[in-house]
Amino acid sequence: MVFSLFVLCASAAFSFWVMGQAGAGDIAATPAPPLAAARLQAAPDGIATAVNVTPVPESTWLGHAAAATGIPVRALRAYVSAVVTANQAAPACGIGWNTLAAVGFVESAHGTYGGGSLSSAGQASGPIVGPSLNGAGFAAIPDTDGGALDGDAQWDHAVGPMQFIPSTWRIAGMDGNGDGAADPFNIDDAALSAATYLCGHGGDLTTARGWADAVHAYNQSDAYLRQVRSQATAYAAATDTVQ
Repeated sequence: MVFSLFVLCASAAFSFWVMGQAGAGDIAATPAPPLAAARLQAAPDGIATAVNVTPVPESTWLGHAAAATGIPVRALRAYVSAVVTANQAAPACGIGWNTLAAVGFVESAHGTYGGGSLSSAGQASGPIVGPSLNGAGFAAIPDTDGGALDGDAQWDHAVGPMQFIPSTWRIAGMDGNGDGAADPFNIDDAALSAATYLCGHGGDLTTARGWADAVHAYNQSDAYLRQVRSQATAYAAATDTVQ
């Protein structure tokens, strides 16, 4: 996620290494993608979301939406829960699950990069670790975590399905599944951290400027922004559930 050549609190994406950094351009020239809706599972009292209960999508909707978009069910569940939680914490944000899912697709193909998968608990089947940020074709970011997350005590690497670098995870990492730990290799934790990060850097993601600012904070590439916007728009169209 969030990579910047000049900000240490940043994370890097596989996509960044493929696309490289582009000029800023007019980031507000194109509208934000549609805000896709989701049906949430009702609580026993009939309230869609309850205090201190992680919101989850309704199972029938989840199955249909996953089939229509090609997003793994476990990843889609995490994206929907994350954006509902993030929007409850910051009501002005307005982030859609389709934007978060688009970021997850570009970053790691929803945790399936390199043939991996997500377990029923949302854990990546293998370490999703990006290239060494050693300055050889990439930015140079010396190790910040003693290799605890990326296995490299000399240089940092982006890690997990949402591709956080260790220094960003230390600041932005959140516990999305309520197990008491923040793990960048768990899709629930990574998705909530990414959604909250995007809200924090974009403000109102229903606006062109807010959405673009958020995505550019995640990766400072116009090509990346265009790909995320295109994917988010496609997800909304595929599910035909736009708010």
